[in-house]
Amino acid sequence: MLQSLIRLLLRLLYRLEVHGEPPRGGRGLVIANHQSFLDAPILWSMLPRDALWLVHTQVMEQWVFRFLLRAADYIVIDVTKPLGVKEAIAALERGRQVVIFPEGRVTVTGALMKIYDGPAFIAAKTEAPVTVAVIDGAVRARGFTRMRGDFPLAWLPKIRVTWFEPEVIRMPEARTGRERRRAASETMRRLLERAICRAKRRRSLWEAFLEAVEMFGRGRAMVEDAGGTKMTYGRLLRGALALGRLAGKFTREGETVGVLMPNAAATLALALGLMSRRRVPAMLNFTAGLEGLQSALRAAQVKTVITSRAFLERAKLEETASRLEGVRVVALEELRERLTLADKLWLMLFALRAPRLAAERAAPDEPAAVLFTSGSEGKPKGVVLSHWSILSDIEQALAVLDVSPADKIFSAMPVFHSFGLMAGFLLPVVSGLRVYLYPTPLHYAAIPELYYDQDATVMFATPTFLKHYAKRAHPYDFRRTRLLVAGAEKLTPEVEQTYFEKFGLRVYEGYGATECSPVISVCTPMRGRRGTVGEPLPLVETRLEAVEGLEEGGLLHVRGPNVMLGYLRESRPGALEPVESKFGKGWYATGDLAAIEDGFIRLLGRQRRFAKVAGEMISLELPERIAERASPKHPHAAVARADAARGEMIVLATEDAALGREALQAAAREMGAPELALPRRIIAVEKLPLLGTGKLDYPRIAAMVEERLGGSKG
Repeated sequence: MLQSLIRLLLRLLYRLEVHGEPPRGGRGLVIANHQSFLDAPILWSMLPRDALWLVHTQVMEQWVFRFLLRAADYIVIDVTKPLGVKEAIAALERGRQVVIFPEGRVTVTGALMKIYDGPAFIAAKTEAPVTVAVIDGAVRARGFTRMRGDFPLAWLPKIRVTWFEPEVIRMPEARTGRERRRAASETMRRLLERAICRAKRRRSLWEAFLEAVEMFGRGRAMVEDAGGTKMTYGRLLRGALALGRLAGKFTREGETVGVLMPNAAATLALALGLMSRRRVPAMLNFTAGLEGLQSALRAAQVKTVITSRAFLERAKLEETASRLEGVRVVALEELRERLTLADKLWLMLFALRAPRLAAERAAPDEPAAVLFTSGSEGKPKGVVLSHWSILSDIEQALAVLDVSPADKIFSAMPVFHSFGLMAGFLLPVVSGLRVYLYPTPLHYAAIPELYYDQDATVMFATPTFLKHYAKRAHPYDFRRTRLLVAGAEKLTPEVEQTYFEKFGLRVYEGYGATECSPVISVCTPMRGRRGTVGEPLPLVETRLEAVEGLEEGGLLHVRGPNVMLGYLRESRPGALEPVESKFGKGWYATGDLAAIEDGFIRLLGRQRRFAKVAGEMISLELPERIAERASPKHPHAAVARADAARGEMIVLATEDAALGREALQAAAREMGAPELALPRRIIAVEKLPLLGTGKLDYPRIAAMVEERLGGSKG
């Protein structure tokens, strides 16, 4: 009767929603994430009465548990009482069901806390079926949670519980018992992370945005930009609805609409507004030049480009915009002038009161945005990302990164870059993190000062940008930083060391691709290893394809919900080319060579960034690192060129006119690098060309090398 009463109260008060079937009895281990002090009553109301509960001493301090445990069989455990683990193993061996929260404590971050070795050892030792329950929403329950501050608490939040099919955790192989327990613990953590991500409801980005507005309230400060614009959730919603209605007057559902805008609050409102009307924003790279822009417009069949007169003037893009062919260019300033009395009445009397009804409902698998590859290795391609591919990437990233609504992101990565769109634009608005938008990452002196002034706590940037910021930053500028993630290129030991010594910070390296929305893997405070780009996100699968001449690792292929819908190419305008690799549909060949060790991805280099010298595969990153060691104050770039004698030769382009082969040989000896990694030719250039994202423009560098060397092959 008590179980039925508790279950009824939970359904009435918290609108408890249950998905999947809880175990009905028999031998097995039940584990769950620990969001609040309501978690045990929730599970207790669904599980068999004879289940054995492993209860942490901290939990026993709560009266609600002490009351309920009178009707349950339980063991109190903590780090000082290891006998509880033996009793639990004995109970499982007798065929009983055991229930435990592997975190041992209620979350104080809103995300998964560390997993203790004991529960995982119990699972691996007995090989009992492990059933995962994911609790969602209880973390907001005022009076029963440990969350404070900016976290959106509520007296009676909706709670969902999702049950998953049992899995078995095998005892890992390792040298010592301690290593086996830790490895089992990591397996259980990954099992919980995957379940948490799988339990997320599939929806569109616009729906996720509206959920965040409802959860945090329209008065919450949300976004601020360098132009002084400040938007609460309410103002952002109003701007998105208005711009979406206006854009809908001259575009049609499903149409791809070009967005030629900088990092600004208005750009965020425009992108959300287009999504609200089932238009697909194509984020255009305004640094690509006229030819690059025209190519992108043709590939995505863009007929309308929305921009801003003020932005075009500041960026000196007025002539470029005027020369775009086959498109109508519409300025935001014009849109505001088109706002009629009827539009204002629609907005105030209907749309703001019922934003779900005012928008066009998009399916999670519909296109949400089009981005374009960087062009660092060839002509840019349009990458079509669905609502769910972007949102699932966000959900997975939030499952492993320690961020919360109390944090503030400083975003200077351009919105046409996948890193900038996901981490700097869409992640904040669906998760309640405040964000400061800065229009360019290239203002190396201004950004550290602004970061300090804004009291920001999170930054996503490329290692190149971080290197320049560190040179100009005061040691106190990053004082409030909780998370610093580097991606888009390899993190160098120099940058790592600088941030540790000057600011006392650890830089976490991540890895991704525009085609994957973009995050594929990331090192985290919970699980990181130097020299790697971390573990794959919880729902990302990986496979390696053998490569001739490569002694270790192979070509990395990935599959997951965050992978793109497909490519748009200029050669076949508007025709979606679904993603597929040699491993089948849905698999994406990253073009990166990698090795996977203990679950961590270690990148070896781009497949196209390897040279086959005298039959040996040499990563072109290695001669670049040698050059950087020999001449750390100048940038360098290595490219491969045909060589009649050895197949290919390495050519180094450098801004250091004094750099010679002797200095490179000395640096290679210090590093223990092979002789084959030394460049055969060294070419001094005044300035190495860069892409708008800050990456080296290797096609242009290769062209410069060919122009300089001409017909020479040696």
